[in-house]
Amino acid sequence: MDQPTVGILHPGSMGAAVAACAAINAAETLWCKTGRSTASVERAAQFGLTPVPTLTELLDRSDIVISLCPPAAAEDLARDVSGHRFAGVFVEANAINPERVQRIAGLFAPDATVVDGGVVGSPPVGGKTPTLYLSGPADATARIEALFADTAVQAAVLGTKVGQASALKLSYAAFQKTSRVLVALAVGMAREHGVDQELVEVASRRTDSYLAEPEYVATTAARAWRWGPELEEAADALAAVGLPPEMLRAAASTLARWDEAKDDGELTLTDALDRLVQP
Repeated sequence: MDQPTVGILHPGSMGAAVAACAAINAAETLWCKTGRSTASVERAAQFGLTPVPTLTELLDRSDIVISLCPPAAAEDLARDVSGHRFAGVFVEANAINPERVQRIAGLFAPDATVVDGGVVGSPPVGGKTPTLYLSGPADATARIEALFADTAVQAAVLGTKVGQASALKLSYAAFQKTSRVLVALAVGMAREHGVDQELVEVASRRTDSYLAEPEYVATTAARAWRWGPELEEAADALAAVGLPPEMLRAAASTLARWDEAKDDGELTLTDALDRLVQP
């Protein structure tokens, strides 16, 4: 297969590093310098990307375009690209929800092929090896797999349905990023009462990720009747020291959907999840 020309929109810290990996198997890797910051210019130069003056030139020359930008800008950027009648493979690799990805795919039909992408992990520099999950038409995802073969970006195809990669990305991000915020709230509350070091010591006795224990969800559901009020108490404690309580109140509201599962030792993971969807 001939080496493709790849365009990257835009070379942020993740985009530039991913583009540099793509360059290993590409004929050329382009970026549009118009309107970009000095930091973008420096990053693009650092990673050996080729500047072009306009988006039109980038799209005319590119076989594959990879979109990696802030989530809020994803659809506007896709609309700009589709408006130029781009006819190659457009990799929508932003952290956006599956419905938005499907809308974007609709913008390009039938001229271009959209591949849904989701990057899990840190930028591929300094030994980091993120995974680029892909979903969409098999021939197109195969091209993207080939583009990142033997690079620090590990491409993994999930299936042919646009939206699957974004769903996986956001499912993981929902846990990972919310967990970091919860850490801030927990440590913040403990610090206000002078027990933050003790909190860290308690937590250090357990290092496993709860996300790797989905079977415990059923146990959570059976205990929700008392966990919910406990979180309301914790929310009150946060509010009392000026920390935001809304996240814990939302968690308590979620637990309330399991009130009727009180102390149900026979509850399965499937039962518990079904009750969340249809309380």
